Amino acid sequence: MGVHVWLRRAFLLAISCIWVPLAVLGGNENDTAPSSSRPKEVNVGVMFTVHSVIGESVKPALEAAANDVNSDSTILNGTKLNFIMQDTNCSGFIGMIDALQVMESNIVAAIGPQSSGIAHVITHIVNELQVPLLSFGATDPSLNSLQNPFFLRTVTNDRFQMLAVADLIGYFGWKEVIAIFVDDDNGRNGISVLGDALAAKRAKISYKAALRPGATREEINTLLSNVNLMESRVYVVHVNPDSGLNLFSEAKSLNMISSGYVWIATDWLPSVLDSSQTVNLETMDLLRGVVALRHHTPDSDQKKRFASRWRSFSEKEASAGFNSFALYAYDSVWLLARALDVFFSEGGNVTFSSDPRLSNTKGSALQLRSLNIFDQGQKLLDILTRVNFTGLTGQVQFDAEKNLIHPAFDILNIAGNGSRILGYWSNYTGLSVVAPEILYAKPPNTSTSNQHLDSPTWPGKTTALPRGWVFPDNGNPLHIAVPFRVTFQEFVSKDDGPLGVKGYCIDIFEAAIELLPYPVPHVYVLYGDGKRNPYFNNLVNDVAQNKYDAGVGDITITMNRTRIVDFTQPFMESGLVVVVLVKDSKSSPWAFLQPFTVEMWCVTGLFFFFVGAVVWILEHRINHEFRGPPSQQIVTVFWFSLSTMFFSHRENTVGTLGRLVLILWLFVVLIINSSYTASLTSILTVQQLATGIQGIDSLISSSDPIGIQDGSFAYRYLIEEMNVAESRLRILKTQDEYIQALNRGPRGGGVAAIVDELPYIEVFLSSTNCNYRIVGQEFTKSGWGFAFQRDSPLAVDMSTAILQLSEKGELQKIHDKWLPKDDCAIQDNQIDDNRLSLKSFWGLFLICGVACFIALLLFSCRVCSQYRRYTPEARQQEIPSTPEPGPSNSCSLQGLIKFVDQKEAEIKEILKKKATSESKPQLTQSSDVQESAP
Repeated sequence: MGVHVWLRRAFLLAISCIWVPLAVLGGNENDTAPSSSRPKEVNVGVMFTVHSVIGESVKPALEAAANDVNSDSTILNGTKLNFIMQDTNCSGFIGMIDALQVMESNIVAAIGPQSSGIAHVITHIVNELQVPLLSFGATDPSLNSLQNPFFLRTVTNDRFQMLAVADLIGYFGWKEVIAIFVDDDNGRNGISVLGDALAAKRAKISYKAALRPGATREEINTLLSNVNLMESRVYVVHVNPDSGLNLFSEAKSLNMISSGYVWIATDWLPSVLDSSQTVNLETMDLLRGVVALRHHTPDSDQKKRFASRWRSFSEKEASAGFNSFALYAYDSVWLLARALDVFFSEGGNVTFSSDPRLSNTKGSALQLRSLNIFDQGQKLLDILTRVNFTGLTGQVQFDAEKNLIHPAFDILNIAGNGSRILGYWSNYTGLSVVAPEILYAKPPNTSTSNQHLDSPTWPGKTTALPRGWVFPDNGNPLHIAVPFRVTFQEFVSKDDGPLGVKGYCIDIFEAAIELLPYPVPHVYVLYGDGKRNPYFNNLVNDVAQNKYDAGVGDITITMNRTRIVDFTQPFMESGLVVVVLVKDSKSSPWAFLQPFTVEMWCVTGLFFFFVGAVVWILEHRINHEFRGPPSQQIVTVFWFSLSTMFFSHRENTVGTLGRLVLILWLFVVLIINSSYTASLTSILTVQQLATGIQGIDSLISSSDPIGIQDGSFAYRYLIEEMNVAESRLRILKTQDEYIQALNRGPRGGGVAAIVDELPYIEVFLSSTNCNYRIVGQEFTKSGWGFAFQRDSPLAVDMSTAILQLSEKGELQKIHDKWLPKDDCAIQDNQIDDNRLSLKSFWGLFLICGVACFIALLLFSCRVCSQYRRYTPEARQQEIPSTPEPGPSNSCSLQGLIKFVDQKEAEIKEILKKKATSESKPQLTQSSDVQESAP
């Protein structure tokens, strides 16, 4: 296409050169250039289409700007701007001829054109002659500064407008749009930029509807009828302002401006509306609900004064208004004037020289010698890019790519009697309800949470956000691929009913479809030959390649698959597990020792004797069963300790502390006995693994064969993620092959274990009488979902429906309908070591030990209290023949031991007699005092 365009332009250039008059139209007073004086006049070329929506608004603005500059003594210091205007008539051919004619006048700069297509042609001329071209209307992003160094865009680049449209679409959450555009340079390049911007937001242009320039109403109607049959209901309209309203008129006739539709128009639509001082109610009703973008120009006193003067210098006083392009045209003239002022102040001269490449005509009649190069055009261009001032459109300043530094747009919503501003867009902060010039004083923030707009009114006078898509109105139902399974047909299988398929997955899909607020016509297509399970990766790839609209079945959501299709919310959890054969174990003669670990046995035995000793200490003084010769007491302690294990102790406890300790200890013994019995029972009846495989780690570290279900993603997963040799994997096509492979084992030509997804294994175990067991834990976490093409809006709605089914309990009901329940499937996933360790009982031992310590502490306190009251006098009364010991002997350890060894009753009797003997002297002394009284 590029070669064709260049040949066409070369041909047009040759034709136009033949047509160019031989005489020079403009004067040559600028040919001589005084080195230090300013010229009285400089020629400026102005090219645009006068009789157009933009031209009728731009022409008065350009004339007003020229008058303002020429009448301002502070600018250019007496040098006047002489405008040489040419009407391009919206034609590239005429525009090229006009440009050549204007260039013969030795202009220092050109202003215009408004059309990007004409600008593409003129830029070749100005680049050759080094004349800066200031365009107030050519917004085509491809008019870049590298290809066209002398092109300077004084209006916002359409690249930013397309970024604004993409942000707008992303803000409302739409994923697919249809672009309607005029098939010219500006239309094609703008929509191309829009496609890139949407891709960055995971959205896309689903269809590009191109209109030829000057399309008739019939052509527009045909195009709209075609796009109305498509899925998307979000339309981005990027057309010319002179014929754009015809498109909406045809859309209205097709009932496309109604509820459920979204129309987004670029800056052409506000240009049309702003150019009309009186609002046509019929037109506004036609556009009701449309969202449009308009170049943002800040409100200022300068802009208000311009608006008040507009009627005085507008040729169309009654009907013409000014749009944003008129403001940019006005600022373009002032930009050139300020640059020329600096140019002359820095000693610049207006001189021209012939182009040597145009001098040798080789006998041709073409008078190309009249086209001269502006000698200091590059210097003027450099000054233009450095100018910085505030005009009607705000700050006029250029960045390194020669774009205006503050691109911004108003987001408009067309209502019945006008339009209202929903917010603003700028490349500084994105979408906001605050004007951009206010936000420039704050740090930039384009985060999603910072994006805000007022709520618009959409077509159909509704404020509810349109979904943005419908099922194509072309009579074609969704074609849904369903795996033609051979094994585990509970999930999905062929059926002779109206659907053609049945199963757990089909019931869930049908239930979710019923919850959608719109009908979804669909048909199921069996995927596979029915002789073996299909390869699910192929099914997903076919959905991604648009061979099917969706895939429904037991499709596992994996990382690689999510890169090419969109999955719904998982309707069943899944993960890979390891299944092995189990066998009954043979009992060991020492199995009775296995319930407890060595530490548990030691601590338990220690506590038996410790508690027995504590009870003996507490009961020895008050219980005759715990008294006697030392050998008999030792036997009593051991017998009492061990007999509590079977609750068969004969000795009774009479003390409160002894009973408290014994009760707590018997509770501990009860727990230990119960746990021992349960553990021993489990050990004697537990099944043992037929192989040494205890999970995925031991399976990988071995060299034994591994069974994989036919068509499962586990095959590639084990090879690529777990580094299992492919030679170890065995494809199993049926459940009978599962049983045979596991029963034969690795040495009999079978497998050591099978790796498969948990739902399949639960079904498998339910029919095998618990002869097989899951070992280890799930080593992947995933789920099953329905696969749709990328960015399909149906995937989001189906996910919402699946969540509703889950909340209502419908998923569980469908699960119970199709999938069996079996104890084997819900048993513990591994053969654990059933031995009980100290970790499970240290709390009981701690409580018992604390109770014993407290009891001994209370017992010691009571004994010490009695011992302090126990004196030698009391012992003499009890045993008169015994010599009275000295004070030191009374507190000896031997005396304390003898005191503790005495019966409680004897101690109490001695202390009672002592208390009585101490009270008699006090009574005698009291009576003697009474008798001696007078």
